[in-house]
Formats: sequence, structure tokens, C-alpha cells
Amino acid sequence: MESQSNVDPLHNHGIRISTPQGPTPSKVRRSDFPKGFIFGAATSAYQVEGAWNEAGKGESNWDRFTADHPDKIQDKGNGRLAIDHYHQWKEDVTLIKKVGLGSYRFSIAWTRILPGGRLSAGVNREGINYYNDLINLLLGEGIIPCATIFHWDVPQCLDDEYGGFLSPRIVEDFSDFAEICFWEFGDRVKLWITLNEPWSFSVSGYALGSFAPGRGPTHEDHVTKPVHRHRCNVQDPIICSDGNPGTEPYIVAHHLILAHAVAVDIYKKNFQKLQGGKIGVTNVTAWYEPLNNTTADKEAASRAVDFSLGWFVAPVVTGDYPPVMRRLVGDRLPTFTPEQANLVKGSYDFLGINYYTTQYATNSPKTPGARPSYNTDQEVQTSTERNGTPIGEQVC
Repeated sequence: MESQSNVDPLHNHGIRISTPQGPTPSKVRRSDFPKGFIFGAATSAYQVEGAWNEAGKGESNWDRFTADHPDKIQDKGNGRLAIDHYHQWKEDVTLIKKVGLGSYRFSIAWTRILPGGRLSAGVNREGINYYNDLINLLLGEGIIPCATIFHWDVPQCLDDEYGGFLSPRIVEDFSDFAEICFWEFGDRVKLWITLNEPWSFSVSGYALGSFAPGRGPTHEDHVTKPVHRHRCNVQDPIICSDGNPGTEPYIVAHHLILAHAVAVDIYKKNFQKLQGGKIGVTNVTAWYEPLNNTTADKEAASRAVDFSLGWFVAPVVTGDYPPVMRRLVGDRLPTFTPEQANLVKGSYDFLGINYYTTQYATNSPKTPGARPSYNTDQEVQTSTERNGTPIGEQVC
């Protein structure tokens, strides 16, 4: 029997998220999961491949970001070598097999397929051959390949030309890239993810400035402390040279959702019947519990989910953003045309969720006269402790 959390986010859309209550079992076995449950592991191209400028690959936003802003990375590292998956993929597949995983999710580097960002600039066959070899070996070892089309690595040339996901022009270029992936790999890849964690890309890249392209709060925003913690980021407040955290995260998210919907439409109309695969999107969210047993904090916990998971789930389920976002963000939140809403609504075969942690949420009204920002629009302050007691055991 499913237990209900005391938070009911997305309730205005008829979307209910429930969490199990009670102690976590000390031992989890494969037999505890349904028959056919797939155990796997996931990576992203920039985080593992290396070979950043080899075999015809073009420059990505992360190549530029880590070169220009090493101070924004905790160890001042970059992905030029990473774990050298590009050269050691055979050994890595052997390890995946040895661990006993049934699936491997990898992302396809946009600039390894289209070094110039768009189809008209040419296709890199070396990049296509690399992913073909990886997919074929996975299948040969009985491992199900799952491909992510976009894991935050935008062609730098498109960022330079028109601002990347700040421009609606990105939708066509992304859909062309997605179509090439379906055409080249879809006869063997049966699980497609259009976007990985679009919230992370939108917020960390354009509201916090901690991810590529590093846009976010400027000196006008009077940032005094980090808003969120990230695994690879420095622990001090980040001040950016450019950006608008009150508009850009919403614009980028809007174009991500449209790009996702167009890619899904292309797949469903032109490839799915023949190839027999499924396509969806993977989101990320923390879970939020009220810090205090008050109506204000319960509503704050619900808003926190709406401004993270609901931001990207509600459009593909209902065709629009959560009402609370419309109310608090106002005309800074883009709108879908009727045609776009119809395209976006239902644009998935499955929805994935990456879940890392739970936090407390408390009501935190905006400071009157403060510059608008995603970081304060939700009117929520989060924490990991209540009266000095952690919300749970820290595992890493």
C-alpha cells in the first residue's frame, strides 16, 4: 500500500507525487524488484570521454567554460582527459559487464557528431563510428544501450552565434542533431532520453553561474552566499560578469522543453514505428519536507517541487507550467502558443527522475525591491537540518 507524503505538489494539475514512509531496509536485493527491472549506470560525454579536440570533435560550451573559468570548478579540473572513455571504451564495457549491470546510459556529444553545431556545417563520420562501435559492443555483451541526446554540452559556436538555448533558433539545430542520432543509431538503441536534467542546465548555467555557460548573478544581485551546493563547484558565492537570473533560466528552460517536444515529434512520426523504441526525458529534483508543521512551510515545500520537478513535468503532462510559477514569476515566465502546447503535451513515452537528496523547506518571502531572480521567485529557503539535527544520514 502506498503511503502519502504530507506534501502534494502539482496538485493543481491533478499530478500527485507520493513517497514511501518508514525505515529504509538495511539490505536490498534484486529479488525485491519487479521482474524485468533494469539495473544500469549512466554517464555523460563531457564527464567521461575526454578526447575533447580529437577525431573531428568541435568545441563545446563546457570546453570553453572550464578553460575560461577554472575558478568555478572545485579542483580547477576539466574534461579534456576525464577518464579517457573515448579511448578505453572497450575496457569500460568489460567493467560494466563484470559488475552485472543490464544497461548503460551514455550521452552523445553534440560536437562529436556535428562539430559546427548544425547540419549544414557537416557531419563527422568519425564521431558516428565511435558511438556505433560502443553500441555494438554493448549489445554483444547483452547490455541494453540507452542514449541521452543532450547532457548540457552545447556547441560553443552556437553559443557564440546566437546565445545557444537563450535563442529559439536552438530548437531547429537541436532537432536536426536528434534526427541524425535516430537515423544512425535507432536501429539498435531502443531507449532514448532527449534531455538530462534540464533543471540543472537552466538553473546552474543561468541562475547560479556555476555550470556552463556561467551566466547568473552579477554585482547588481548582491549575492552573499551560495544558493545551492553542487558536487563539482566551489563553496563560495559566485558572481558572474553577465546574465539575468530573473529571466534567462526561464527562457532557456522554455527552449529546452520545445526542443524536447520537437525531437519527440520527429521520433514518433518518422522512426518509432519502424525502430520500435521509446523516448522520454530525465528530470532531477530533491524532495522537500516542511521545516515546521505550518501551512506556510507545507506550501513552501510544495512550491519547491513545483519550481524544480513541476517546472519541466507539468508542461509535458498538461501543456503548461504550474500555476504557482505563473503567479510568482508573472510575465517573466514564457508562454506556449496553442500549437506549442499541443506539441509539448504528451511528448513522452516515459519520464525519468534523478533523485539525490531531501531537504527541509521554509517559507521565505521576497525582499521588497530586490532584483527578480529564479533563486528568490519561489519564496523558499532550504536547509538540511532542523534544530541542529540532520534530515538524514549523510552518505557522501
